Amino acid sequence: MDFELLSKISEIEPIAVAGQIRDIAKLRRKYGKGRWRKLKGIATIRLRNGRVRVAELHWYEAHGVGRKEMKRKRYLD
Repeated sequence: MDFELLSKISEIEPIAVAGQIRDIAKLRRKYGKGRWRKLKGIATIRLRNGRVRVAELHWYEAHGVGRKEMKRKRYLD
């Protein structure tokens, strides 16, 4: 990650579940089996240069595995 989370992620909603996820084979190979979901939400983050922004984040999550491959999609401020 090229950023640090400063707040809890809010407005979390699923984008895709299991078979709808393009990278499902990679996720299972890299992190193991699980009920994988792709989620999005909004949080305050600190960038590497120290700037604080509100951004939309996307990540993959499975029960027992946790959040993986979090990425910043767009700024909301």
